[in-house]
Amino acid sequence: MPFEQFMPRPFSIGNVQKFAPPAPGVYGLSNAREWIYIGVSGNIRGSLLEHLEARSSQLMKRQPTGFVYEVCPGDECARQDRLIQEYEPTCNRTHGALTGPPERAPQKE
Repeated sequence: MPFEQFMPRPFSIGNVQKFAPPAPGVYGLSNAREWIYIGVSGNIRGSLLEHLEARSSQLMKRQPTGFVYEVCPGDECARQDRLIQEYEPTCNRTHGALTGPPERAPQKE
């Protein structure tokens, strides 16, 4: 089953800040030729912004131009696994979870 939002939004800081929620879920990065990466995060917006900041990463070298996401509760790894199986993103095949941004530990107040 494909992403609920099948038309990617342009992958830029402004669009990520405007459209991506700071909520848990799965997200995908693509360009006109391929699906690049599908990740799961406790903060979709934060993870997408971290990808944009890591300009020299293997993922960013593939020049993602679009992003999609689905908000889902907590650890929705099963959904991520199904999407990876369906879309076969390049960076998930070659590098696994290592291409995703590191999850940050919750800050104590």
